[in-house]
Amino acid sequence: QVQLVESGGGLVQAGDSLRLSCAASGRIFSILDMGWFRQASGKEREFVVDILGRAGRTYYADSVKGRFTISRDNAKNTVYLQMNSLKPEDTAVYYCAAKPVTAPEYGYWGQGTQVTVSS
Repeated sequence: QVQLVESGGGLVQAGDSLRLSCAASGRIFSILDMGWFRQASGKEREFVVDILGRAGRTYYADSVKGRFTISRDNAKNTVYLQMNSLKPEDTAVYYCAAKPVTAPEYGYWGQGTQVTVSS
């Protein structure tokens, strides 16, 4: 089992920055792929970015490329999402997700943290 706890959400203005954190516990963090997803009101949850456990490679949704940066600190069992140049369309509940590197899909989820960007 993996437990995930997000923090760092809030209300900001367009153009501002936020950093989300996700602390993981329960399994060896370094062999987990970690990701961020988001769900806006009335929409389906969508992929934002992830970072692989072994190679550290990252994959970004086109909508956030150049503005968001994912990083991980294996010593702290934490993954971060630095969000810059925020737009109103980034408003959503952001979820941290985890999976073993050998698993095909994300199966562990945090409780979510609200990010609201005002125009």
